[in-house]
Amino acid sequence: MRRAVCPGSFDPITNGHLDIIARASRLYDEVYVAVMINKSKKGLFEVEERIELIREVTADYANVRVEAFHGLLVDFCKQRDIPAIVKGLRAVSDFDYELQMAQMNNGLTGVETLFVPTNPAYSFLSSSLVKEVATWGGDVSHLVPPQVLGALTERLKAN
Repeated sequence: MRRAVCPGSFDPITNGHLDIIARASRLYDEVYVAVMINKSKKGLFEVEERIELIREVTADYANVRVEAFHGLLVDFCKQRDIPAIVKGLRAVSDFDYELQMAQMNNGLTGVETLFVPTNPAYSFLSSSLVKEVATWGGDVSHLVPPQVLGALTERLKAN
């Protein structure tokens, strides 16, 4: 079985993330979406909420699994016999950082990283930007799945 992982914080998941996950799901038998737990950062959504949102928006992909992880991504991969990490690249500036990570991960355990160019429609998109625009009342409905838009709107009203 060919397995891969798409890692990230997904706070919240965007259409750009979803595009990469969907494309990976067509290339691999099983795709894990690994939701990073960073205890030093306070996200807008709790990890459990992010996992639930991702499960909702990937429900049409039978081969996608969603789990949280804390620690080294290569350990997550080793525990699940995952030989490949799939990462979307928005710009050349992403490549500089991601190449270093890919080389480190490969050097540690032999896990390969595959870079997928982001759909040009999402080349500017990030979770941080979505949160910032939404916080100031901007329309992000075209940037996130409907379920995420609803959760984002409710969360920002509560804050």
